[in-house]
This record gives sequence, structure tokens and C-alpha cells, in this order.
Amino acid sequence: MAIIYKSRLLRFDTEKFLAKAQPQEGFLFPDTYYFLPNADEDTVINTMRAGFDEKMLPYAQKIASSSHSLHDIITLASIIEREASRSDDRHMIAGVLYNRLAINMPLQVDVTFLYIMGKNTFQLTLADLRSDNPYNTYVHKGLPPGPIGSPSLDSIDAALNPEKHKYIFYLADNGGTTHYSRT
Repeated sequence: MAIIYKSRLLRFDTEKFLAKAQPQEGFLFPDTYYFLPNADEDTVINTMRAGFDEKMLPYAQKIASSSHSLHDIITLASIIEREASRSDDRHMIAGVLYNRLAINMPLQVDVTFLYIMGKNTFQLTLADLRSDNPYNTYVHKGLPPGPIGSPSLDSIDAALNPEKHKYIFYLADNGGTTHYSRT
């Protein structure tokens, strides 16, 4: 986003934007925004955060009645966003991840490594899987410290309304089909 904004906004400072946006990771809603050419990084961040807050209004009651904080819901939704592209898979995977959390099993999701190391599933090494980064969901149980990106409304909905089932494993094949298993 910083690269795009820098190319279109005259007063936009990429470094300032990244420094100010990082603590709000996951809470700057990904959407189409229209800015005047003289908008700066504060204008962009405030607009994106306002967009997030507005999009969350229909979910306010569900979030308030949840046993999870908004931070946890958005953290899980950011993982779901990267783990699945189809809505039905997002809800199924949300169920798997909640099932893992319920039995105190590590989440073991590879997408956090894309966030911390820029590596995808096929680039990871055993040493990577053992690294002590707090976002390493193979080493550390529970949710990582925060979101790994900005989730879509569909991923947020999946985190709030996971599919109820007994699966604790899933694997996407090369054809894009996700398979689920209890063992």
C-alpha cells in the first residue's frame, strides 16, 4: 500500500506511514479510497481506520457477545485471510483453528512465516519451523501477538462464525481443494 500511495500522493512519506501503520496492522481496512493529491500518511491512516470502524459496526453485537477480544478476532481473521481464498474454506478453517485453540494445540499455520520472513509454505525449512519468533505458531501455542495483515469482511465473518465440526487438520491440494481430517 505504501508504494501505491507514494506514487499517487504528493505529500506522502512511506517511512512515516509504515511506522505509524504497523501498530494498527489488521485494523486499517483494505478498500478503495479516494484521496486528494495532497493527502499525507496521517490522512490515509485515519481514513483507513475509520473505514475499519465503519465496517465493524454490523458486527458490534456479535463481537461484544464473543468470548474473544476484537484484537483476537482480527488476528485470527488475518490468518484465515491468507490461509483460504474461498468463503466456505474460510469458515471451515476458522472451525479447525478454533478446535486447535480449544485443545491447546499449536495453530501450526505457515502463513505467519510469510509475515515474519517473507517465506511461503514451500520455502520453509525445519530451522524456520523451530525459530523463536512470537509469530511462529509451530513453537508458540495460541494466537500470535497480532494480525499478520488486513483481513477482508469475509475472513472476519469466518472468525466470528466458524463452521462447527470436529476437524483439527486441513490441507489444500494442488488443485485448490481443501481436505479436512480429524486425525
